[in-house]
Amino acid sequence: MSTAQTDRMSDNDRSITGFVMISHAVVHTYELSIPILMVIWLTEFSVSTAILGTAVAVGYGLFGVGALPAGILVDRFGSRELVLVCLAGMGGSFLLLSAAQGIVSITLALCVWGIAASIYHPAGLSLISTGVEQRGTGFAYHGIAGNFGIAFGPLLTAILLLFFDWRLVTAILVVPAGLAILYAVTASFDEKAAVETQPDGGREPADESTDADGDTGGSTGEQADGQMSLSRFLSDSRALFTLGFTIAMVVVMMNGLFYRGTLTFLPDVLSNFMPDVAEQLQLFDPGSPMAEEFDPASYLYAGLLMVGMAGQYVGGKLTDRIRTETGLAVIFGSLAGVAVLFVPVAEAGLVPLLIIGSVLGFLLFSLQPMYQATIAEYSPPGERGLSYGYTYLGVFGVGAAGAAIAGFLLSIVTVWQTFAALAAFPVVGATLAIVLRRTGDRRD
Repeated sequence: MSTAQTDRMSDNDRSITGFVMISHAVVHTYELSIPILMVIWLTEFSVSTAILGTAVAVGYGLFGVGALPAGILVDRFGSRELVLVCLAGMGGSFLLLSAAQGIVSITLALCVWGIAASIYHPAGLSLISTGVEQRGTGFAYHGIAGNFGIAFGPLLTAILLLFFDWRLVTAILVVPAGLAILYAVTASFDEKAAVETQPDGGREPADESTDADGDTGGSTGEQADGQMSLSRFLSDSRALFTLGFTIAMVVVMMNGLFYRGTLTFLPDVLSNFMPDVAEQLQLFDPGSPMAEEFDPASYLYAGLLMVGMAGQYVGGKLTDRIRTETGLAVIFGSLAGVAVLFVPVAEAGLVPLLIIGSVLGFLLFSLQPMYQATIAEYSPPGERGLSYGYTYLGVFGVGAAGAAIAGFLLSIVTVWQTFAALAAFPVVGATLAIVLRRTGDRRD
């Protein structure tokens, strides 16, 4: 491969990157619109943070639990069709949410969303790792798109809530999934282009691993004809879980617990630090309907998530330049410090709150391309779907417990004590990242 080729994305790279960027943005548009809606649900349904946090954690948990079977399906059948199923299911779930009548029906609708959304990350990340030659750049742009959705979802939801009832807003939010499906069906690319061009990457040459119908197969007849079995799943899993991959999995679980624990109730937490901002800004006439509906914390929340786009880009670019284990250790350590300092700094005023919140958003999302690339380094190319299935089982499945933990802590201790307790997760993550650098067994 020439220098020019290594520095620029190919047409196939760009096609795959565009496909996953749009899909990734839609996934997180839905995911992070939920905390904005939770502020309304807490009042409308008169539930505690502990109950609502647990209910939402069930849906978020399925977002992770479903990633494992989705990863298995990706390795057998490819990514494109599964991403389309994901988009359709998420749109349908928000249509169900618009008809919810209480905490039980909200939980059921979010469960449908979680199951559908769980498909995306194993499919999308496997597609980047096997189809995009400029993997680090692909992860970076993929992460930026995800952060656009992470910021756009809350912002769009908050704006719509100024004009419409939350039930109508959730129905309107079906539109992004429909638009993404229209784009997705037109994309054209080779899902295995990157590994086909790497003879030592653990994949058979293309002409030997492709059957007469053009389907990519493996080394056994069972894999070639797309069949699945418990014995094959267990054997693939045993081969995947080396010491290095196991440590990397625990590292990403720590990220998931901290990510979900801090973000789920962040809009409600931010509202405690800025109760008079709406009046100070004088954006609406006092007593007007819009003044009553305007929640500055929701817009600050969206802005802090937007800062994460820069974190995603920097983190993705750094994966091509430094050892990802080192990057993980530094970022996790920094996050632990930010978590402990967040409340004291936020209480000092609006400007300090903006600064500490921006640092939190930048660091939190710079972790994502780092751990995604780390998983690729510690797993064979032929098992990327399964590896990312396990990854997002840990990140969003185990990580969903962070929402319940944060909700419980907020109901019994102060906000500062809650953030200080959540800091334990990045401390463990930093420690294990250092261990991984010293003892890991890279396979890519």
